[in-house]
Amino acid sequence: MSRLRNALSAPGAAAVAPFALLLLIFALVALLAPWLAPLDPNKQSLLARLRPPGTAAGAAMFWLGTDELGRDLLSRTIHGARASLVVALLSVTVSGAVGIALGVLAGYLRGWVEIAIMRAVDVMLSIPAILLAIITVAVLGPGFLNLVLVLGFTRWPRYTRVAYAQTLGQANLPYIAASRLAGARTPRLLLRHLLPNIAAPLVVVATLEFGLMILFEAGLSFLGLGIQPPMPSWGSIMSVGRSYVGTAWWIATFPGICLFMLVLSVNICGDHLRDRFDPRSSIR
Repeated sequence: MSRLRNALSAPGAAAVAPFALLLLIFALVALLAPWLAPLDPNKQSLLARLRPPGTAAGAAMFWLGTDELGRDLLSRTIHGARASLVVALLSVTVSGAVGIALGVLAGYLRGWVEIAIMRAVDVMLSIPAILLAIITVAVLGPGFLNLVLVLGFTRWPRYTRVAYAQTLGQANLPYIAASRLAGARTPRLLLRHLLPNIAAPLVVVATLEFGLMILFEAGLSFLGLGIQPPMPSWGSIMSVGRSYVGTAWWIATFPGICLFMLVLSVNICGDHLRDRFDPRSSIR
């Protein structure tokens, strides 16, 4: 954790600060969505359908306009941020837990365990992740839980490879041998001693994967295989908006801008952490 704090306060962090602030704003919007949304995101009004941004209808003001069913686009965009961030967070948690556990076991136990796990990693990495996710969701069926499980169990190999490489570098160091001689059992040794010393590069991987999970969720929802109506999602909103690009450009534009800014913020923050944790950065 001290290395993470140093990375965030290191030179160059000032350039990343606006994107970190933007990421924090998105997180707060997602967390406070029920209180920030001015209207019910699922309330329909066919009399107010396809209203442009800034249109007032009775006592309601549609700041970002309305969609094809007269639903407030601002409210749906705010709730869509919650869907994207929650799916990404849970997916990263699942894939990280599975991948890190397998990578640490492969690097520490070696032998047939290492061979079996790393060959499974090679097989998974030979299949395009988005294609595997589409096939799996199509088989299991769309939905929030299935989407989280599919994204989680298709992205674990990246964590496994990093955890495996880091564990190989740490397994023969004196502190591991001293812990073993002191009587530390394998689970305690791995959790209390080894894992904290390989956490930094894994945090970087998780940060970069977080942005990718947001894109995967939006892509699958755009194809109708992710978040299902009436729950709003940026991907599903843009999917509807593509049919109205010529007459109601705002339906696809505003969620698309939010998606772009969120992923950009996550990636820039992840790149900064990667640069700071890179041992070669100490030479500069």
